[in-house]
Amino acid sequence: MTATDAAGLPPRPPITFKTKALYGLGASASIIKQRGITTFLLLFYNQVVGLPPTMVSTAIMLALVFDAFVDPLVGQISDNTRSRWGRRHPFMYAAALPVSLAFYLIWNPPIGWENEALFFYMLVCLLTIRLFDTFFELPSSALLAELTQDYNERTSIISIRSFCGVAGGLIMQLLVYQVFLKKNPDGTGGLLERGGWETYSIVGAITIFTIILISSTATHHQIPYLRQPPARKITIPAMLREVGATLNNRSFVVLAISGMFMNVSLGLKTALELYFNLYFWGLTQGQLAIMTVTGVLASIVGVTLAPIIAGKIGKRYAAITMFFGAVIALLLPIGLRIIGVMPANGTNLLFGILIIDFMANGIMAIMTGVMLQSMIADVVEDSEVKTGRRSEGLLF
Repeated sequence: MTATDAAGLPPRPPITFKTKALYGLGASASIIKQRGITTFLLLFYNQVVGLPPTMVSTAIMLALVFDAFVDPLVGQISDNTRSRWGRRHPFMYAAALPVSLAFYLIWNPPIGWENEALFFYMLVCLLTIRLFDTFFELPSSALLAELTQDYNERTSIISIRSFCGVAGGLIMQLLVYQVFLKKNPDGTGGLLERGGWETYSIVGAITIFTIILISSTATHHQIPYLRQPPARKITIPAMLREVGATLNNRSFVVLAISGMFMNVSLGLKTALELYFNLYFWGLTQGQLAIMTVTGVLASIVGVTLAPIIAGKIGKRYAAITMFFGAVIALLLPIGLRIIGVMPANGTNLLFGILIIDFMANGIMAIMTGVMLQSMIADVVEDSEVKTGRRSEGLLF
């Protein structure tokens, strides 16, 4: 008797490439949102709207703290939800309109408001985006552990998902540099032109809404093969005990700590990258566009190599190696500039070095992310053996 039979589910047909690709496409919605907030929001509210940077960064911090509490709560609720659409899809469908609308609103703050009012406007938009992005991204990610139980196939699906996320975010970023806020020869336009941000917000909101619906619908036919939690009445104290029991897993703790270090470094890199490129390296918007295209190429190479490297040396050793390689690539040019051995700003040699380094960092960073997410899906089975419950949402 197979594990699927034991769970009382019908035999699952093979997952087609179309389903994998459309499932992976869902990551683009979250990354488009994330790249907008981490790369452009501080610049927009500080230098376009005029809000002091301390107020902008405080709002972002409060939204992240809020997210830290909401994520495990939504994960636990999702794990225990019973419906005719399963545990995940009701949340995914519910996210589409609110997160898209909030994304549009955050880039179109009222004109003439005082700083305090703008701060609260930005904060409310951020909290709404964080909440409903969690409604989609977390249940969608949790589906991975159920779409396939094959150890290596999970890595390939995560590779597709990671590529879609990185490529989607970078393509939207490229459109910002070269279409929505392109710097014109006469000096008009550019990142400080407010009108271009409205166009960006409209395109971004429609794209996010569409991707969420497409990705959710693409996996809807998998609902009969997904597990339903047992029918039961659960109290808050009992739920908290279950959360503690689930998270008391050595493999998960190691992965969570590793993921924390990776995402702290990634968050710092993404948040400061635009400032560094503009003011530390003196790059033009045209050069930023070239670097964005390089990032897409890096993601292709990274997701292609990830399953191969994982199959040869294992996910754990691959993740450790790629993480430290990415950190070295990230810090090396800055360190070399500080000690005075990097070429001068504005030279082709400097830009060439930065392109190569950006490519190397991107390849290794995306490979690290693929390995960590794939290993969390593997931990789901280990947790189920120890607790008797499927807790994909909480673990992710």
